[in-house]
Amino acid sequence: MKTKKQNYSHLSPKQPIGIFDSGVGGLTVAKEIKRLLPNEDLIYFGDTKHLPYGEKSKEAIIEYSTKISNFLLEQNCKAIVIACNTATANALKEVMLSVAGKVPVIDVINPVAEKVSYEIHNNVGVIATKATVNSGLYKKSIRKHNKFIKVDELATPLLVPAIEEGFKNHPITHSIIYNYLSNAKLKNIETLILGCTHYPLLIDEIKQYYGNRVRVIDSPNIVANHLTIILDKYHLLNENNPKPNYKFYLSDITKNFEKISKKFFGKTIDLELKVL
Repeated sequence: MKTKKQNYSHLSPKQPIGIFDSGVGGLTVAKEIKRLLPNEDLIYFGDTKHLPYGEKSKEAIIEYSTKISNFLLEQNCKAIVIACNTATANALKEVMLSVAGKVPVIDVINPVAEKVSYEIHNNVGVIATKATVNSGLYKKSIRKHNKFIKVDELATPLLVPAIEEGFKNHPITHSIIYNYLSNAKLKNIETLILGCTHYPLLIDEIKQYYGNRVRVIDSPNIVANHLTIILDKYHLLNENNPKPNYKFYLSDITKNFEKISKKFFGKTIDLELKVL
């Protein structure tokens, strides 16, 4: 997508960073942003009412994503992180048009695809939601940078509901992971991209399945690093904010979101119901 040179001189480092996802998955990205950028205020929107996005139509995903992006703009955010692979794969272009160059937009697919493309990877596997796999965006993005990499994508739709229901380290999840990762499509991979921000919540179980045979990519770290580079480029890093503020908006408040957000951000956080 060709874009004109951006000018963000109207933005201030003191403005918060906006992050959104369909549910708890984007918290893996938010947690890494908090770790790398400890002085930044964060506003998170979890669209728990409409999850999982992976089972929704492209039109619905575009509608949800653009509404949330506009809400984050109204909250005076200086950047928007689409912390959802399905929203990135199906609505990135529309979010960029909706935001209209007012703030930088960072997605979770292109930074990962670019990094993988320039490292030593021959056979790459991607597990993701149906909507992300159907878009083919990982394969297109990786092969745009390196046409010699073989990319195999597998839809793994049961993982997001299992995570949202709190089945981490549970026999149900172990069984689902085993059935998916033993699929013939992933037989010869050397590297696995977790193409959904929910999946890092299961990274230990996924690594346990593979042992040391397959490298599992830490996408949240790559995305948070990319965000840091973008904010630094436009002089938008907040370097003096010893008590950052974290705000969480949910379209439906769930116990699992409450549990994971408190684990990542501390016990004093507030969750606010916001239906757009």
